Amino acid sequence: MNKEEQALRKKSPVQIRNKKASFEYIFVDTYTAGIVLTGTEIKSIRLGKASLVDTFCYINNGEIWVKGMNISPYFYGSFSNHEAKRDRKLLLNRREIRKLQEATKTPGFTIVPTLVFIDSHGRAKVDIALARGKKEYDKRQTLKEREDRREMDRAIKRF
Repeated sequence: MNKEEQALRKKSPVQIRNKKASFEYIFVDTYTAGIVLTGTEIKSIRLGKASLVDTFCYINNGEIWVKGMNISPYFYGSFSNHEAKRDRKLLLNRREIRKLQEATKTPGFTIVPTLVFIDSHGRAKVDIALARGKKEYDKRQTLKEREDRREMDRAIKRF
């Protein structure tokens, strides 16, 4: 990921993050994937009505799918409204899917969605990460670092 892509991501009007994932996992590798959506789903995402809590990705028949992603039904949708928690297909190259499939065969590794955003062309994209679960002491270390950072910010604000 180059600096231009990072700048575009920061400018994106919609950024739905999976905050729990960075606490529960150590990210080994990240990928940006397209996502197959219906008309009312993309409208809901543009309004920020989506959640990545308790989501994960799995590979089935050479395709990668995201499971548990909640996209709220579109308020103005009628009979054509979508189901909120259905499996959605992600778009990656075959080479990338094969690489992820080999990596997930190793015990302790999984694929976790970390961010949903709208790119400069108006399409929804998902950042996914090949992740390894953190141990209990890693989580305690993360909490300690976060608390230290807050204390330093408070001390700087006082002066």
